[in-house]
Amino acid sequence: MDIVCRDGAVLVCVKPAGVLSTDEPGGLPDLLREALGDKDADLRTVHRLDRAVSGLMVLARSAAAASALSREIREGRFYKEYLAMVHGSTPDRGELRDLLWRDKARKMTFVVQEPAKGVQEAVLDYETLRRGADMSLVRVHLHTGRTHQIRVQFASRGWPLYGERKYSENPDDCPLALWSHAVGFTHPATGERMRFEKEPPAVYPWNMWLPL
Repeated sequence: MDIVCRDGAVLVCVKPAGVLSTDEPGGLPDLLREALGDKDADLRTVHRLDRAVSGLMVLARSAAAASALSREIREGRFYKEYLAMVHGSTPDRGELRDLLWRDKARKMTFVVQEPAKGVQEAVLDYETLRRGADMSLVRVHLHTGRTHQIRVQFASRGWPLYGERKYSENPDDCPLALWSHAVGFTHPATGERMRFEKEPPAVYPWNMWLPL
């Protein structure tokens, strides 16, 4: 496990793709306890990444820290930034605002046109960092945290992510190209504003344009 920072209140690490964020056998907290050599370590998930997504995650190491970080998330003060490699040529920057509905039976999320039970607003803004003939590297700032939000909002506009299996029919030979690039939060114990960044590994398709 790639542990970026840890102290008595928080632990910042890189979640591998294919690992659940939640505390269950084989989930991220379970793997971290194994890496720390402490099967009883108090590690609490306060935000999630999809199973297929990798990159930075913050975990709390106490009930008090979890409460403080969860409050930051609810109040919109917890910063989350992603990098995504998408098919198509995206504009220089923009805001995507949609209504999303989650089909729990199919485990998929869809853009819908009208408010209804279970429908939630989803908002993000993005900046295009690199652009090719049919490929764009975008930096995404989430304002809401809906399941599969980035994947669905970009795919619905004809810009599916590379490696997308649920919302694209492109035969990409790579994992999902969505990476949790930066997180920012107020340290629950010290009150210091913290920020961490980490670039994706130098593999396809990231190696086309990284490092930034």
